Amino acid sequence: MAGEMSTIRTVGVVGAGQMGNGIAHVCALAGYDVLLNDADATRIDAAIEIVRKNMARQVHREIIKQADMDAALKRIKAAPKLGAFEAVDLVIESVVEQDDAKKKVFADLRTTLKPTAILASNTSSISITRLAATTDRPDKFIGVHFMNPAPVMELVEIIRGLATSQETYDTSLAFIDSLGKKIANAEDFPAFIVNRVLVPMINEAVYTLYEGVGSVEAIDKAMKLGAHHPMGPLELADFIGLDTCLSIMQVLYEGLADSKYRPCPLLVKYVEAGWLGRKTERGFYDYRTDPPTPTR
Repeated sequence: MAGEMSTIRTVGVVGAGQMGNGIAHVCALAGYDVLLNDADATRIDAAIEIVRKNMARQVHREIIKQADMDAALKRIKAAPKLGAFEAVDLVIESVVEQDDAKKKVFADLRTTLKPTAILASNTSSISITRLAATTDRPDKFIGVHFMNPAPVMELVEIIRGLATSQETYDTSLAFIDSLGKKIANAEDFPAFIVNRVLVPMINEAVYTLYEGVGSVEAIDKAMKLGAHHPMGPLELADFIGLDTCLSIMQVLYEGLADSKYRPCPLLVKYVEAGWLGRKTERGFYDYRTDPPTPTR
């Protein structure tokens, strides 16, 4: 790697869930050494296995070569303790979409990172300026919002906080470009661009279900065939995670103080029941059956 990217060689990813393992996958394929961490160390090996399976699928579809996969997997290492991040050049935080959880990660990293390391959050809705203010390096803090699933989706939103330096921004642009991703610059407002548009649409679909305007199947069918969406909004909500959808709506509702962003009570009820979508096998669909069946 040459030019601007010579400063980033090793990437630390905090959070081994769906987004974290996808980001690790993309970074390793692009030639970066990756350290993968999670608060639950038992999840790391499972995440690396998911990366292996997803890369094998890419090989089968002739998107990458077997040699690319073998080399990339060797670049991903488990890092059960954040202390292993002492030499990383960039940390990408990808934990649950909650202020406190993210701030704890940044607090724990204070005594670990070298002074030149950049901190990035994969938050899909939370203020970059607010998160940066809790760190020891707000000038080296930036938002890099990967879309889900990261190995497939082309876009990354980049969000500058109030204190983000030009050097941090330029280095982050070059890094994202090196991953083969397209960039959309978003201002630091609640939910940025994609989720500011997408998640209220999902919330409105839940209201449409809640008010009895249509069934789960009818709503998803209408949007797939009537608006040519690849997935219906309720199916998409299950894919994203209903807890994540609710968190984003709460950020919008609290951050913009507008009643149009009020989370639908039915969305709240599903989250309270632990029906979070595909990851818990039940959401607006029951994934324990084949094919999945609507739960309402």
